[in-house]
Amino acid sequence: MASPSQSDGLPTGQMRPASTWGQFNQMTYLVQSLLNRVETATLVKVVSCTNSGGLSPVGCVDVVPLVQQVDGAGVAIPNVTAFNLPYLRIQGGANAVIIDPEPGDIGIAVFASRDISKAKATKAESPPGSWRTHSLSDGMYVGGVLNGSPTQYVQFNSSGIKIHSPTAVKLDAPSVQVTAQTVSINASTSVTVTTPTMTVNGNLAVSGSGAFGSDVVAQGVSVHNHVHMVNTTHTPTDPPT
Repeated sequence: MASPSQSDGLPTGQMRPASTWGQFNQMTYLVQSLLNRVETATLVKVVSCTNSGGLSPVGCVDVVPLVQQVDGAGVAIPNVTAFNLPYLRIQGGANAVIIDPEPGDIGIAVFASRDISKAKATKAESPPGSWRTHSLSDGMYVGGVLNGSPTQYVQFNSSGIKIHSPTAVKLDAPSVQVTAQTVSINASTSVTVTTPTMTVNGNLAVSGSGAFGSDVVAQGVSVHNHVHMVNTTHTPTDPPT
C-alpha cells in the first residue's frame, strides 16, 4: 500500500484511514508519531535571564518556543515556557565576552538527546537525570537570530573595526598600550588627564588659544606676566607680549 501523505491536509502523524492499510502504513504512522515527540532545535523568545550584563558566571534563560503545535483540526496550541536553559557565552578559561540575553530576544534553542539536569547541577560527568530523551526540558540557548539593529556594538567591515556605545566605553587594566602610526582624539567638550607624572618623548607642538593663549603658572611664576630685572638700572622690564 502507498504511504500516507500530507496531500489530504492532515498534519503529519495524525491518524487517517490510510494509516491502517497494511503493515507499512501502520509502521509509518507509528514512526511519524514518535518523531513528532522529538525536540531538535527551534526558534524561541527569551522571557527572562538570570544575568543582566554584570560580571557573573554564565546563567540561564526562560524561553517560549515560537512555533506552535496544532491539534487534529489544525488549531494552534499556545506553547508553555521552557525554564532554566543554559545559554551560550563566548568564553575560554577566565576570558570571556559578556553579552547576556535580554527579554524579547529571539534565538535558537537546541535540545539534548538525554536528560542533562544532573550535569547542569554538578558541572561534571554525570548519568542522565531520568529516562527522558530529546525533551524541551533539556534545552540550551545558543544565540540570537531575527533581532533588530543594535545601538551598542562592535562592527567589523572592510573599512576597519568600530566600537560604538551611546553611553560610555571604559578600558580597565594595569597597563594599556596603543601602537599606531597616528593616533587622534576628537573630544567635542573637553579632555582631562589625571596622573602623578606625564612624560612626552619627542617634539611637542601645541596650538590654539587654550594652549598658550591663556596664562600658565609654574612654581609661582607667570609665563605671560613675569618680568626680568635689568642689572644696570634694577628696574623691571615689561611683561612679555
